[in-house]
Amino acid sequence: MATPGTPVALITGAAGGLGRATVARLRERGMRVVATDRALAEIPCGAPLTVASLDVTDEVAIAAVVARVLGELGRLDHVVHLAGVAGRGPLAEVSREAWQQVLDTNLTSAFLIAKATHAALAATRGTLTLTSSTNGRNGGSALSGPAYAVAKAGIINLARYLAKEWAAEGIRVNCLAPGPIATPMVTGRFSAETVDRLKSAVPLGAIGEPAHVAHAIDYLTSPAAAFVTGTVMNVSGGLVLD
Repeated sequence: MATPGTPVALITGAAGGLGRATVARLRERGMRVVATDRALAEIPCGAPLTVASLDVTDEVAIAAVVARVLGELGRLDHVVHLAGVAGRGPLAEVSREAWQQVLDTNLTSAFLIAKATHAALAATRGTLTLTSSTNGRNGGSALSGPAYAVAKAGIINLARYLAKEWAAEGIRVNCLAPGPIATPMVTGRFSAETVDRLKSAVPLGAIGEPAHVAHAIDYLTSPAAAFVTGTVMNVSGGLVLD
């Protein structure tokens, strides 16, 4: 069993737009947050926040961070895996190396994070939240490429598989499927014209905000979601309809 105390959340990709919003939201709930990313300088600091450098494709580094969390904080209640990269298409222009990088960073990393945190989450009957995308549900497009669409589709079934396998241990596993969100992955990568086209495709008529995703994570990690596991949280403004 975990030691008594304030719940601890481990967040990957914490320097990104979704990561920053999620760190802020979970800290508002009073959690102790361990924020990880390769770009530590970009993570806003301040207690109760611990930061750690982490390459989510490095199995040894992931194990070291988890050991540090348990050693310093004594428990791990929630893991939110937000780290990822986009690719681009069309298929004919994607090299094998680029394909593998996108799969490793988005999908294989989720497998590694799950393996490394399983025992700790079982001890607290905690939660694992993975990050898919509308691209993983509708086939994606050349904007982010085939490897991204495949990786994000894989995340959905990984979450569903783990939700079933880990249910007896009280671990809830869910994933997010955001549509276009106002983060550097969208607004910093695409032209204003492309962003406008994405916006016009969303039935609610807007690009999502990082806070929209952070609030979904807040719910999935809260007692209010105690009977929710294996779900794909659709945060797309209606771009994809369940």
